[in-house]
Amino acid sequence: MTAKDRARLAAERLKALYPAVSELDHVNPFQMLVATILSAQTTDRSVNSVTPALFARYPDAAALAHANPVEVEAMIRPTGFYHVKAKTIIGASAALVERFHGEVPTRIEDLVTLPGVGRKTANVVLGVAFGIPGFAVDTHVKRLTRRLGLTKSTDPVKIEAEVTKMLPPEEWTGFSLRLILHGRRICIARTPRCPECVLNDFCPSSTVRAKGRRRLLTATAASVRLAHGRAAARKRPRPPRPHH
Repeated sequence: MTAKDRARLAAERLKALYPAVSELDHVNPFQMLVATILSAQTTDRSVNSVTPALFARYPDAAALAHANPVEVEAMIRPTGFYHVKAKTIIGASAALVERFHGEVPTRIEDLVTLPGVGRKTANVVLGVAFGIPGFAVDTHVKRLTRRLGLTKSTDPVKIEAEVTKMLPPEEWTGFSLRLILHGRRICIARTPRCPECVLNDFCPSSTVRAKGRRRLLTATAASVRLAHGRAAARKRPRPPRPHH
């Protein structure tokens, strides 16, 4: 099975398990942008615990751009690195006001010019807030794409480029979001729960293989295998033995 085969089968299997959603609470692109910046080096739960009050106090880019940094730091303290994060979200908001009329841009080339916004954050915002295909590479996606043998790189930009060549654009956002969820629940960093993983019958890094019968493949997956001549040949029925 090639890396492309594994990518497509993994996308298909994970689609049956997880919705293509972010666990960051938001109601508009601005909130998604701020929440994603705050999510660095912390959990979505901790971000969701502070954003309701933050967005009630600063509902848009114009309001946050003129915020008192000390007040913002106090509000986002539970997310960690609050000095840097406060400076970043205030700076990004100011840039939105100055260059984009207070609106979150819909081009990755524009998003990555905002303070604290790299390709990962930009792709999350594009995919979740606007429905524009983007493959975000965070720590979970980096780990799972290597374990699945989709890439050997540790560079997020190279991983993004390699994996997006294996899947149609309409699958990019969903696959990234589902890899993140699977990485949090099953394919965890230190002790992956391989026996519970739906990918364990073809993942090169799996410590187990599905017992008993092979997991049934869908038509798409089966056609991939057939195209590469890996389908098992059917046994011909034995002729009946003559009676003496």
